Amino acid sequence: MTPNPNEQATAVYHKMMEKDYCSQWLGIEPVLLEEGHCKIKMTIRKEMLNGHGILHGGIAFTFADSAFAFASNSYGRVAVSINGSMTYSKAAQEGEELIAEAVALNVTHKTADFDVNVMSAATEEIYYRFRGTVYRSSRNVL
Repeated sequence: MTPNPNEQATAVYHKMMEKDYCSQWLGIEPVLLEEGHCKIKMTIRKEMLNGHGILHGGIAFTFADSAFAFASNSYGRVAVSINGSMTYSKAAQEGEELIAEAVALNVTHKTADFDVNVMSAATEEIYYRFRGTVYRSSRNVL
């Protein structure tokens, strides 16, 4: 019996999080887990700030990359990043809760492209825009 795609996406998320110590450190929590689409959230802590007192760009990228990873692997096949870039539009502050929403743009047998918007949970204003491509292997995640 083929699993429901959204149930599979949830199972993939939990399987990946078991050993995703970076996403655990970020304090990521799921908001929405679907095939090719996910929303996760985190709250910015003091140790995530740069020397200007705003969210470190590497942390913002990492948060977006986590959403990218969960969404791209949600189809059940191991997917790994081969390209990613981010535009930084607005600085996030300590204590803010952010949402990262990853959406599939194009999925082929071997690659897939995704957009990830990182936004304020309170206002939905987009702070960071990420676009990435994954290589989709033939190995199963679960």
